[in-house]
Amino acid sequence: MRILMISAAAMMLISAFCLYAINYDTRQFAERVQAQERKLDKAREDIAILKADRAFAGRPEVIGPAARALGLVPAGEAQFVRGSDPDSVAQLPEAGSAEAGATQQ
Repeated sequence: MRILMISAAAMMLISAFCLYAINYDTRQFAERVQAQERKLDKAREDIAILKADRAFAGRPEVIGPAARALGLVPAGEAQFVRGSDPDSVAQLPEAGSAEAGATQQ
């Protein structure tokens, strides 16, 4: 009977130690999960800010002055070709050809 009591006490101590270790690991895991959730929330906020910045930068009032500062101008009527006129399309120089390089210089 005495051996049974000693083994029961030893099992109780071992199980208490195992429960403590599991509880400690669980708390550490919960802290890591919370840290990852905070990082995820921060990333979502950053994405929302970047989308707003992109939307603002894409507005015509912002693009227009920046394009003019680079020397760009709106497309002129001479730059458009009618799709029903195949001869005018054939007269355009191809990109990368010697004609195209000569006309650009």
